Amino acid sequence: MGIYLNPGNSGFAEIRNSAYVDKTGLIGLINQTIGTRQKLTCVSRPRRFGKSYAAQMLCAYYDKSCDSSALFNDLEIAVNEKFNGTYARYLNSYDVIYLDMTGILGTARKSGIVPFIIRNITAELTVEYPGLRPQEAFFGTLADAAALAKNKFIMIIDEWDAPIREIKEPDIQKEYLEFLRSLFKNSGVTAKIFAAVYMTGILPIKKDGSQSAISDFKEFTMIKPRKFGRYVGFTEDEVKKLCGDHGSDFAKMKQYYDGYTFKGTGSVYNPNSVMEAIRNDDFDSYWTETSAAESLMEYISLDFDGLSRTVAELIGGVKIKVDPGRFANDLVTFKSRDDVLTLLIHLGYLAYDEETGQARIPNEEIRMEFAKTVREVKHDDIIKRVLESDRLLLDTIHMDEEAVAEQIEKIHMEESPLYYNNEQALRSVIKRAYFSCENEYLLFEELPSGSGYADVVYLPRRDSVMPALVIELKWNKSAKGAIEQIREKKYPDAIRKYGGNILLVGINYNKNAPSGKRKHECRIEKY
Repeated sequence: MGIYLNPGNSGFAEIRNSAYVDKTGLIGLINQTIGTRQKLTCVSRPRRFGKSYAAQMLCAYYDKSCDSSALFNDLEIAVNEKFNGTYARYLNSYDVIYLDMTGILGTARKSGIVPFIIRNITAELTVEYPGLRPQEAFFGTLADAAALAKNKFIMIIDEWDAPIREIKEPDIQKEYLEFLRSLFKNSGVTAKIFAAVYMTGILPIKKDGSQSAISDFKEFTMIKPRKFGRYVGFTEDEVKKLCGDHGSDFAKMKQYYDGYTFKGTGSVYNPNSVMEAIRNDDFDSYWTETSAAESLMEYISLDFDGLSRTVAELIGGVKIKVDPGRFANDLVTFKSRDDVLTLLIHLGYLAYDEETGQARIPNEEIRMEFAKTVREVKHDDIIKRVLESDRLLLDTIHMDEEAVAEQIEKIHMEESPLYYNNEQALRSVIKRAYFSCENEYLLFEELPSGSGYADVVYLPRRDSVMPALVIELKWNKSAKGAIEQIREKKYPDAIRKYGGNILLVGINYNKNAPSGKRKHECRIEKY
């Protein structure tokens, strides 16, 4: 077994020795592509979403230098009839070329990435096939090796986009992309060398103009994962089983780590965060441990028209329309607000609904990261919005009804009057107005309690000294009537167990208020 050629199955053996969620159905999907025109697959997903686990699983399954049957015989790929017998046919049947591009970058920067790859793979191939004579063109060497082996290769590239993400020199990026083109966009040679190729990374394939630089790959992304949706992270059924096996609170798990929803799959959870919550018996943000968290401030600070307002809306729980079509699939070519938001989707900071074209912050874990990061952003407009939202929260706690109504009126004036025409729209404005309190509160909408549903409830986080806020919204009625409804329908009963103080906040919007009169009114009472 080598490092780049036939790396063996020790990596997947370690994975099986830990708490393991069966994702071997992914192998079945790749098996379907072997020897077809669809044999080139690129799956992109965020950090800590199991990319390397999948790569090591595929290596262990295909690598002919080892016997992996004991690792797979009890898993879905072996026992599910829908895979039509491909399990035994392809198990440990190929020479596997495996590239971990993050690891390669750490050692190959000075000598050059492409020369390093060619030199090391060629060295291992000549040991495996002593009669092999390296050719000037690397794809020629691989073609000769395949002929000697009388079998094609399976190639697996983990973190394929690391050179695009981490190296700023355009010449090095270009050399790397040209290397990939020489292997995978050379129809006569590619078919002779590869039975299948699986690449995984964070970003979709870099665009060359308006097209993918390696256009023969079938791509599956956080925008459109298609049949790979259930392999992006943990499904809801998988998380329910984990919670049952380990005695963990499923409702909290869903609140903190759910939120990515794909067509045909349903809810998908961040697998790293779920497993960390189980191991530590603590529901918290584990996103901070990833290097992606370090760059969030940089992206939301970019000076595109409307971006600061959009960030405030997202933190407040509002869904935002996004056009991902023009994103260049790199970390530097930003031409619009939509490009920034599209990158945040690929990084996992936003969830995207392909049917509505809307993005949102997926769960409590990511909302905590946004709320924490936004306070460190050195952007005048964002600083101003945070300060205004902080002031609104203080005015609410101090029961300054006039100041609260005035600030909500200001937020309303920034909205489209065509949109602002019902209680749902009013709720959207309230979430925008109070967006900065996400680092102190958990937000609940339409919380069931008593004999109805509370419109908006802000529940203090653990160890917070803030009072809970129960907010009822009215349209062309009265703020006093909103308070009366809160009391009559016993909305605070839903959060009485938390044990702290509760403020009742009634907000009414009078669409027909006389000219010059404030359209919003506010009433605040202690419960």
